[in-house]
Amino acid sequence: MSAISPPYTTAIAGCLLAIAGWPGLAIASDSTASDPHPTLKRLSPDAAVWIDLPGKRVVVGGRVALADGPIEFFACPSKTKEHESIVVVDAPARLVHTALLAIGLKPGSPASFEGEYRPATGDAVAIDVCWRDAEAEHCRPARQWVRNSRTGRELECDWVFAGSQFWKDPSTGIEYYQADGGDLVCVSNFPTAMLDLPIASSQANEALLFDTYTERIPPQGTPVELIFSKAADKPSPGEKD
Repeated sequence: MSAISPPYTTAIAGCLLAIAGWPGLAIASDSTASDPHPTLKRLSPDAAVWIDLPGKRVVVGGRVALADGPIEFFACPSKTKEHESIVVVDAPARLVHTALLAIGLKPGSPASFEGEYRPATGDAVAIDVCWRDAEAEHCRPARQWVRNSRTGRELECDWVFAGSQFWKDPSTGIEYYQADGGDLVCVSNFPTAMLDLPIASSQANEALLFDTYTERIPPQGTPVELIFSKAADKPSPGEKD
């Protein structure tokens, strides 16, 4: 497995070259009039991912997948791991990765379990979740939807841009970005995570550290948008038992 592969690097370069040609994202996108973000640039007509270069933000559309229960993910791509993720997004992980690179975030490496445990590294990423109900539009830190099952407190640290890994199919030679399989925004440590927590958090079912903060989450199926940006330059307090 590798952190960078030539085909993927070429694809990212192509996307970033295209982004560089957009004059400050002040012009309307090429998507249809129903595009909810006509002043931002949509990375693909088939995916709900937009880039706000001046604001250094990435907007990703999705919906609430799970509002009550133990979780291993905060967000996953559609048709992957919705049964253990609060949000399902309408975009592949590789496209979100490309968007984060475009706003200047630098990936590190996923958690390692070989020998001594090493937590995930990379630029710290803040995520806000926005939704609308009958009364108003709401935006809250995504951490507020995640509860430490041991302490009862909300998640106390931001995610890091671990960057996932690549796997090459030996029979075809095709390389796959592993986070496309579901590991977009993790709350349990995975060696394939795109975003992970910089703390030890088991993926074993009997030792899961987090569950949903159900009272704060709108009903299953509620449309949401995730706003990704670089987290403030301050130390994360981490999680205490």
